[in-house]
Amino acid sequence: MGAVYAKVTDITALGIPLTVQQKSAAEELLKTASSKLRLHGKRVGMDIDKMCSADSDFSEAVKSVVVQAVVRAVNSISNVNMSATQSSETIGSYSYSMVYANAGQSLYFLRNELKELGLKRQTYGAVEIYGTE
Repeated sequence: MGAVYAKVTDITALGIPLTVQQKSAAEELLKTASSKLRLHGKRVGMDIDKMCSADSDFSEAVKSVVVQAVVRAVNSISNVNMSATQSSETIGSYSYSMVYANAGQSLYFLRNELKELGLKRQTYGAVEIYGTE
């Protein structure tokens, strides 16, 4: 197992209060998020651990990305701070629907976070339809 890029204290330092249950969940999620980010780096040919030890600014950016992913996951676990991405109401014959941001309670990284770390690059390609004869 590699390094854990952030700690629970990094989350609380941002002013995000955590219950005892959320703290224990965050500790596990921090390990998982660090491993997922490390695996994503390996897929694109980058050694995150080596890059973090070589550049303190990159290390801080990695910590920020891991903390943001964990905060999203912790918020989806608690019923207190559920963030909705879409909401609608109807007055006649009352109807209400809401779509939550992370309803599956999964740990994920946003595209812009991965792009910020250099782990997501714009690609292009073409397929030859008629062959190469």
